Amino acid sequence: MTDRPIKVLIAKPGLDGHDRGAKVLARGLRDEGFEVVYTGLRQTPEMIVTAALQEDVDVVGLSILSGAHMTLVPRICALLRELGMDDVLVAAGGIIPDDDVAPLKESGVAAIFGPGTTIAEVADFLRANARPRD
Repeated sequence: MTDRPIKVLIAKPGLDGHDRGAKVLARGLRDEGFEVVYTGLRQTPEMIVTAALQEDVDVVGLSILSGAHMTLVPRICALLRELGMDDVLVAAGGIIPDDDVAPLKESGVAAIFGPGTTIAEVADFLRANARPRD
């Protein structure tokens, strides 16, 4: 077990150009004691997974509002598995229809946070479920 804070990568996959929520979450998690890396806008699944590997993160948080979540999010989960990063917790947030929640969880997403979720709720979930990588 390590004493370092949980390290979270916040990423905006696809062509979604709205990042206010992702930035608020990144700052909020930092204020909650997490180490946070924000990738910026318009990231490909490959760019996100490469950043997760290089930064040695414990969590990949995906903020997606574009409607492409059923394509992009499973691809990110698959790429993480291909690299042996099965222990990285994947969470998603944004506008995701209820019908898409179960298939996303089957692809490897641990949690989906919709509009109105508080920073404290996300932080509590991550503390309870993320395992710091050694």
